[in-house]
Parts: sequence; structure tokens; C-alpha cells
Amino acid sequence: MAYTLFIGNKNYSSWSLRPWLVLRQGGIPFREELVSLQDDPGKAARLGKLPAGRVPVLADGEVMVWDSLAISEYLAERHPGLWPADPVARAWARCISAEMHSGFQALRQEMSMDVRARRPQRRRSEAVLRDVARVERIWSDTRSRFGARGDLLFGTFTIADAFYAPVAFRFRTYGVRPSGVAGEYLAALLSLPGMQEWETGGATDERLMDHDLDLLYPGD
Repeated sequence: MAYTLFIGNKNYSSWSLRPWLVLRQGGIPFREELVSLQDDPGKAARLGKLPAGRVPVLADGEVMVWDSLAISEYLAERHPGLWPADPVARAWARCISAEMHSGFQALRQEMSMDVRARRPQRRRSEAVLRDVARVERIWSDTRSRFGARGDLLFGTFTIADAFYAPVAFRFRTYGVRPSGVAGEYLAALLSLPGMQEWETGGATDERLMDHDLDLLYPGD
């Protein structure tokens, strides 16, 4: 039986993108089910079916797994190759994924994900500038240390790439243009087939347009 992944609107839901991309780029069969967070009379019933009342949620038969990092770890236990094979690289990948999962609050607040939009920022807060610099440093250091065998953070696709996928969309939306190795990685990440498929889905899905803003997806 294939997995079912409950997700939010593809244009806005950064949290949903991460496990969705792990599944798609990992070649793992799954079915996606869109959950509206629109504030209407049916909202409580919809969210009541989810363990924490939020997306994403992975259903594996009777097992329900929520939180994007927990879902990714659950999949990694069942599908080898989603983390780097080398223990040192794997530890690094887990660290940078966890850092993105729990940090970068200024970037999240001031650069909410909106895949369709293009609105370069003329001014950025000092907090956002620090977050952007840290992301660029992570990308450059990881590629330099572990990425010799391909274009992604660890050469080939891993969960770590999925955790920085929403940042790639944010950087493009708000006109952040890293140079050097970080810039090359940004281009490679945006070029992934899964990223292009997600973008197409967000551009053509009018059902929840302008309702499920990123702020409605609490950090998980």
C-alpha cells in the first residue's frame, strides 16, 4: 500500500513541501491529499482528523506520522539512501536539517513562502540578513566538504536538500542571489524535477489561493 501525504496549498505550505519532495525525489510511491486550512464551517472537522491539527501528516496504513522532520526520519528508516551513507556526512546532514527545522525565524517571518510571487526586497532587517548569510554559509560549506559527486549538498539528493527547498523558493521570490558555490546550489535545487512539479502544482491550484498563507502553517 502506498503512503498518503496530507499537505497544504503548494504555493504557500513550506512545511508540506519538505516531506513531499523527499517522497518524490526518493522515487517512493505515495498519494497526496490536500487539506484546506481556510476558516470556514468545516475547518474544525478537517483538522480534527489530523493528529496535531496541522499539515503535513504521513499515513502508512494505520500509522500516522506528523512533523516534517519526523516524517522524513520515518521514511529514511524504510527507504535507504535518503540520508548520506557516510556517518560523518550523515551527522552533518542531520545537523543542518535540524537547524533549518527549528531556526531561521526572521527569514520565515519576513520571507514567507509564496512560490508564484516575485517581489524583490529593497530593505531587509539585520535579523534576515544574518539568516540569509547563515544559509549561504551552510550551502557553501556543505557543498565544498561533501558535494563533489554531484550538484546537491551531498552530491545526490538527500533529506537535507528537501529541508532547504522552501528557502530556494523564498530566495527566488524575494530576490536573494547568492554568489559562487551557494548560487550554483540554489540553481541546482530549483531545477530538480520534484521542485518544478511542486511549482506547477502551486501555480495551477486555484482552490485555496490566498487563503492558506504560510502563517497558517505553524512551525512543525
